[in-house]
Amino acid sequence: MNTKELEQTLVLIKPDALKNSLTGYVLSQLAEFHSGLRFAGTKVVCVSKMLAEEHYAEHRGKIFYPSLIEYIRGRLHYPDEPQKQRVIAIVYQGPRAVAKVREIAGPTNPHNARDERPGCIRSLGTVVPLMDEKGKTIGERMDNLIHASATPEEAEHEIKLWFKPIDIPPYMRPFPVQQNDEIHFYYKDGKIYETHAPGSTCVLAPGDIMWESDLTALELISKGKKAADSLETIVAKYLINQTPES
Repeated sequence: MNTKELEQTLVLIKPDALKNSLTGYVLSQLAEFHSGLRFAGTKVVCVSKMLAEEHYAEHRGKIFYPSLIEYIRGRLHYPDEPQKQRVIAIVYQGPRAVAKVREIAGPTNPHNARDERPGCIRSLGTVVPLMDEKGKTIGERMDNLIHASATPEEAEHEIKLWFKPIDIPPYMRPFPVQQNDEIHFYYKDGKIYETHAPGSTCVLAPGDIMWESDLTALELISKGKKAADSLETIVAKYLINQTPES
């Protein structure tokens, strides 16, 4: 299969779409019949704080950042129903996957989507004003139903953040993978260990398949060296659905 056929993008069906029963609508708009794209991987995710913060790392420090984290974790739309706090993560694959999904999704801001692309997915979203403790408007959050990777480079980063290689069939993996031969890696409290510590999570064991870039980064971090990605970016996917508060 050629490189164009293997292009992939990440889609997240967010809690507001789930709350408003728009999952079927979103999937129908992105169906292979309309888009020419196919599923490469999908999962239902209880979004941990770490995963949310890594996904929205570029927005750290912005006024809407705390609300954005609570939003993607489902805590705003399902505050008293933790069993419903989830997103649906999907990898779509095919020629021009990133551009096609962005076109179907529409502009990021739902108001702009309704003006510029009426009928697109995000035209059904809302813009929520953010208030301070005195009721003064200090910003806004866009509840725009889905996330879609903006560039092929962003798609690679995001897919590797949300999906392990084994979540995607072998012939549909566009990024290099490597089998770990001998090292154990365990994660606990922001640190990586090569021997088990009580309460730690096994990120990688001998025989496991891992994204090649993740394995390289873990080897560097374990030696106290700087890596291309943070430790949290690498391990967040391995904590998915472990515990409600992971």
